[in-house]
Amino acid sequence: MASTNKKNKAALNSIKMQAASEVGVPLKDNGYNGDLTSKQAGSIGGQMVKKMIESYEMSNKQ
Repeated sequence: MASTNKKNKAALNSIKMQAASEVGVPLKDNGYNGDLTSKQAGSIGGQMVKKMIESYEMSNKQ
């Protein structure tokens, strides 16, 4: 169970970093990101949701 949780966290972190890169928000890999504006954090979250929905839809097509 702990192994699955670590894999899920790693996958989510990967999506987060990719989404941040796509919207042009500089995130620190490991550390404090509390200096982001609400707009920046929201754009990352929105992009993450978009990517997760696309991934889910692609997995259900097969």
